[in-house]
Amino acid sequence: MSKKGITDRVAVIGMGCTRFAEHWDKSAEDLLVEAAYEAFADAGVEPTDIDACWLGTFASGLSGLTLSGPLKTQYLPVTRVENMCATGSEAFRNACYAVASGAYDMVLAIGVEKLKDSGFSGLAVHEPPSDGTAPGITAPAAFSFLAPAYFAKYGLDEQTGKEVLARIAWKNHRNGSLNPKAQYCSEVPMESILKSPMVAAPLGIMDCSGVADGAAAAILVRTEDAHKYRKDPMYVKALAIAAGPGDGRLTQDFDFTSITENVRAAKEAYRQAGITHPRKQIDMAEVHDCFTPTELIIYEDLGFSERGQAWKDVLNGVFDLEGELPVNPDGGLKSFGHPIGASGLRMLYEMYLQLQGRAGKRQLPNPKIGLTHNLGGFPWQCVSFLSIVGKELS
Repeated sequence: MSKKGITDRVAVIGMGCTRFAEHWDKSAEDLLVEAAYEAFADAGVEPTDIDACWLGTFASGLSGLTLSGPLKTQYLPVTRVENMCATGSEAFRNACYAVASGAYDMVLAIGVEKLKDSGFSGLAVHEPPSDGTAPGITAPAAFSFLAPAYFAKYGLDEQTGKEVLARIAWKNHRNGSLNPKAQYCSEVPMESILKSPMVAAPLGIMDCSGVADGAAAAILVRTEDAHKYRKDPMYVKALAIAAGPGDGRLTQDFDFTSITENVRAAKEAYRQAGITHPRKQIDMAEVHDCFTPTELIIYEDLGFSERGQAWKDVLNGVFDLEGELPVNPDGGLKSFGHPIGASGLRMLYEMYLQLQGRAGKRQLPNPKIGLTHNLGGFPWQCVSFLSIVGKELS
């Protein structure tokens, strides 16, 4: 069977996003309503114009009732999806396919997560039954393996490696300081990052994304209908997701310097969008910086850097806001935290603002093509998602 994409068949005509923060005074329902109604206002449509909804949430609600109650959607179909850290992106992906198929004219994709209410410092994960052979390991520990593996393979001493990782965190917090919707809106000095308390060697606290609550939403229509609502929609060029077989930890050739699911999802997304030189053809990207070495590995997996060269590109400012290929211009997970159901849509929200020239102090000069990326799971077993979006039709 051949794989077919939906390039330029779906357009985003409205988006909304709450501030990502410790929302002790707001429920998941409050956040859903806030994000949805910002999207309705942005698109110039009414809630009654929506034909169907896709809700992404990891652990903040069960079934479509999580959305139909607070939004009072009046018996519309609501599909609740979950795909680990790509949950928000999965809601967007499925909503796009529904519009492209012609089943619906206008749909809402929305994601939400309330992590702070759980009382956990990380994710409240209920593991399914297993045979007991899988290692019990935290997310920081799992992703910490990437750093020494990368340093050893490409000849970085520990101090240089730590400076590379700190430079990634510094960049993202610098970008986040320009974003009023970020959880952390301040720059963080390199010295503070390098001296942050250890979590899982060599990762310190400042190498790890935070825990936050938030919601984000998008309204989608077919491309031929987009200009009925606005002159500057965002067009969907590619959607790709790769779910791994989970054999990375069982094979001798898995060396923790590449995540295969990233590579496979990128290959498929680039095929759909006609991207042959991502570093030159993509103007900006939002990637899944759950931990600083993850972002370093992603640069090479997505073809932004040659193998073994990403660390040099980091130090040379290639991925800075003023660099050749800005990555995480909104501040990334480092500045926003990671409310699972919302993160993927939050990334798309930044692409949407940038393409329309509405990103304020962090606005890039005339971007035309953007990429978003999520991954969920462990380096040796995960799902990886990519979208490519643009301001013009091909």
